[in-house]
Amino acid sequence: MHDIRLIRDDPAAFDAGLARRGADPVAESILALDEERRALTTKLQEAQSRRNEASKAIGKAMGQGDTETAEALKAEVAELKRTMPEMEEAERALGEKLKDMLAVIPNIPFDDVPEGEDEDDNVEVSRWGDIPSFDFEPQEHADFAPALGMEFETGARISGARFTFLRGDMARLHRALGQFMLDQQVSANSYTECMPPLLVKDEAMYGTDKLPKFAEDSFHTTDDRWLIPTAEVSLTASVMGELLDESALPLRMTALTDCFRSEAGAAGRDTRGFIRQHQFMKCELVSVVKPEDSEAEHERMTKAAQGILEALGLPYRTVLLCTGDMGFGARKTYDLEVWLPGQDAYREISSCSNTGDFQARRMNTRYRVADEKKKTEFVHTLNGSGLAVGRTLVAILENYQQADGSVIVPEALHSYMGGVTIIEPKG
Repeated sequence: MHDIRLIRDDPAAFDAGLARRGADPVAESILALDEERRALTTKLQEAQSRRNEASKAIGKAMGQGDTETAEALKAEVAELKRTMPEMEEAERALGEKLKDMLAVIPNIPFDDVPEGEDEDDNVEVSRWGDIPSFDFEPQEHADFAPALGMEFETGARISGARFTFLRGDMARLHRALGQFMLDQQVSANSYTECMPPLLVKDEAMYGTDKLPKFAEDSFHTTDDRWLIPTAEVSLTASVMGELLDESALPLRMTALTDCFRSEAGAAGRDTRGFIRQHQFMKCELVSVVKPEDSEAEHERMTKAAQGILEALGLPYRTVLLCTGDMGFGARKTYDLEVWLPGQDAYREISSCSNTGDFQARRMNTRYRVADEKKKTEFVHTLNGSGLAVGRTLVAILENYQQADGSVIVPEALHSYMGGVTIIEPKG
C-alpha cells in the first residue's frame, strides 16, 4: 500500500517510479478521487459542527421564548440528521474505492534497481562454486529420479498433475534438507523458529500483498480461508495491526512449512519433474526492521540463503532483478539461481525481497520510536527463501548424479540421513 501523502506531495515522481516498472500513470486519477473524498469529509465535519451548534441554540431560543427560531433550528437539525448518514456512506464508499485503487498498484523500486522488461534484463551480481563436469551425459532429474523414489505417476494418480509421491531414501533426503535448512537458519543466522498456521484469513493475504491481485494463484477453502502460498504470509502477518517497541526490532523469523499454489499464472511451465508443484516445502525467512536498517537486512538475508547452497556444495549465481521482473510488493529483489546440469542452466531457487513499508501499511504495523513516546513509524518487512526444499532436492539429484543412476548425498546432510551416503536405484 502506498502513502497517499507522498502521491500528493510529488505525483510526477510517483508516476515516474511506476513507469520504471512499465506501469501506467495513476497519480492524476488517485488524486482526483482523494480530493473528492477529502472535500466530502470537510463537508461532513462542517455539517457535524453545525448540527452541534444548532442543537445548543435550540435551548437558548426556547429559554428566550423565541419559538419561531427554535422551530427553524429544530427543522435544520432534523434535516442534518437525515442527510448526514448519506454523506457518511458516500465518504465511506469513496474511501473504499481509493483503498481498492491503491491496493493494486505495485511497489516503487529503489533507485539502484536496474530498469528492464523481463528476466533477460536482470543483472548478475556474483557466482559461487564450480560447475561440475561429468564423464557421462548428465540427465534431468525427471528422467532418473523415479528409480530413486520420486514417483511422479503415483502423485498424479492420487492428486492430479503437479503432485509427486516421494518414497524411501528420497523422502528421507527431502526431510533431511528441510531440517538442515531450518537448523542452519536458527543456529547460524539467529532466526527464531516458528510453526505458523497453513490456513489464513483474507486479512493476512491482503496484508502481505497476495490479495486482491494474486487470488487466482492461491487455493481458497470453502470456509473462506486460504492455503498459504508461502510462510511469508503467516510469519509477516504475525505482527499485523501491532505497535511494536523499537527495542523488539529486528524481528527475524523462520519456518519450514508446506506451501500451496494453483500456478494459474504459470500454465505450461515446468510441467516435467519436481520444479513447479501445487504443494511444496520451503524454509522461509522473514525480517521486520526499522526503515534505516532494511537495506543492510536485505544483504544479510541474502547471505543466509546463499550459505545453504554453499554448505551443500551447489554452484549458484546471485542476480539482481530488473524493474520488469520484480514481484508486485518488492522494492528490490535478489534471486539465487542454482546450476542444474540436466538443464544446462541456472534456475531460481530463492528470492530475497525488501518490500519497504509496503506491507506494513497494508497491515497497519508500526513501531514506537524510542525516546519519542508519541512518535510511531511503519516498520519495513523483508522475506526470502532459505531455501525451497524441492528445488534444492532437484539440484542435489542433478549435481551429485552418478553414471549408474545413483546420487551421492552431500556431506552436510550425512548426520540427518542415518548413515545413508548414497541413494541407489531400486531394482
